[in-house]
Amino acid sequence: MEKLTAKEEEIMQVLWKMEPCYVKDMVPHFTNPPLHYNTVSTIVRNLEEKGYVGHRAYGNTHEYYSVISKEQYQNRFVITKVVGDYFDNSYKNLVSYFAQNEKISADELREILAMIEKK
Repeated sequence: MEKLTAKEEEIMQVLWKMEPCYVKDMVPHFTNPPLHYNTVSTIVRNLEEKGYVGHRAYGNTHEYYSVISKEQYQNRFVITKVVGDYFDNSYKNLVSYFAQNEKISADELREILAMIEKK
């Protein structure tokens, strides 16, 4: 699977929240800037071609659903890219960054350690 464009990711974010859904139900979620029905429809069909989205046909109407979960996408592309691009491929550096910038507390780190030790 290939990484999505920014607009495709935006469409997937809406689909992950609403699924399954129709294009007409997705359109109101794009307000800044507004996206036309045809634009959303075209992007959803492109996502289907890329293997991210599937559909169920009801006559001429299609109900769309994700084929890949948000977590799968995050693990494959988002987190891996951020860690690679900004933290020298080190999750330790990522966690250190959050700790040093007070984005994560000692208690939260202990919770994370407990989760790791359980696995």
